[in-house]
Amino acid sequence: MSRSTNGLLHVHADVAAAIAAGRPVVALETTLVTHGLPQPDGVRVAAALEDAVRTRGAVPATIGILDGQVRVGISRGELDRLAAAPNPVKVNLGNFAAEVAAGGCGSTTVAATMVAAWRAGIRVFATGGIGGVHRGVTETGDVSADLTALARYPVAVVCAGAKAILDLPRTVEMLETLGVPVLGVGTDEFPAFYRRESGLRVDRRCDTINDVARAVRTHIDLGFTSGLVIANPVPEADALPKDIHDSALGTALVEAADVSGRDVTPYLLDRMRSLTGGASVKTNEALLLNNARVAADLAVALSAIGTPPAGPSPRP
Repeated sequence: MSRSTNGLLHVHADVAAAIAAGRPVVALETTLVTHGLPQPDGVRVAAALEDAVRTRGAVPATIGILDGQVRVGISRGELDRLAAAPNPVKVNLGNFAAEVAAGGCGSTTVAATMVAAWRAGIRVFATGGIGGVHRGVTETGDVSADLTALARYPVAVVCAGAKAILDLPRTVEMLETLGVPVLGVGTDEFPAFYRRESGLRVDRRCDTINDVARAVRTHIDLGFTSGLVIANPVPEADALPKDIHDSALGTALVEAADVSGRDVTPYLLDRMRSLTGGASVKTNEALLLNNARVAADLAVALSAIGTPPAGPSPRP
C-alpha cells in the first residue's frame, strides 16, 4: 500500500507512516543503479544502502520513476525492474515532468531526488557526490541542475563533496553564490569524492552529528529555502591513492573531450573504473555506504530535536 499525492507522487506506506510520526527518514537516489555503477553492483549497493540506513535507526526511501509515477520508497522488485529497463532515463529537473507525463521509467539524479524528497516531507538525503560546474564551463556553459535544486529545496544532502571530474573551485564558489551552506563532517576541507581533500574550505566544520542537526534545523527555522551540503569525506582507508586518482582522471578528461551533456558524467565514471582497474568502484561503494550511515544518524538526530516543519515554499 502507498499514499498518493496528486496521483503523481506515491509514497510507500512505511515511509508515509514514518514521516507522519516524525520518525527519521532518509531519501536515496537511483541514478547510481542505472548509470553510476555497473550491474549487478548497482542493485546490490542500492539494497546495501537501505540496510545501512535501517541499521542506524532510520527508514530508507529510495526514489525512482516507474510507469509515470514518482515512487518514494520503491520495493526490491521495482528496483530490479528499473535496473533491467533497456534505456532508463536519467531524470533531472528539465525532463522530470515530461517523463512522468509520458508514463515513463527513469532513475532520479540528485536534483530530481531532492524535489521528490521535499514534496514527500523528507529532510535528509544521502548520495555519492553532487553535480556541479563542469570543467571548460566558459566554453560549454555546462552546470549541473543539482546546484539549481540545492538553491531551491530545503533538503540536507549528505555527500562526499562533488564528483572529482568537475571543476571543484568553481563548484564551491557557485554554492556560495547560491547561498547553499556547506557543512564539513569532521573536516575543514571540501571533499573531492574519491579523495578526502581538495584544498577548498567548507563554510563550517561540525565535529558531531548533533552539531550538524542543530545547524540544519536552525537553517530551516530561520526561513532559508535552500538546501544544505553535508560534506562527508570518504573514509581514509577507502580513498583512492593520489597517484592512481590523478593519472586516471587526467586520461579520462582528455578522452572525454568530444562527450557532452548528460553523457559526460556516466562516461567519465566508466573510464575511471577502467583506468583504475575497478578501484574507483570500490571507493565509490565505500563512500556511498558511509554517506548513508551519516545521513541516517543525521535523520535520527533531527527527529530527536524535532524534524523541521514543511516551512516556506522553495523560491522559483
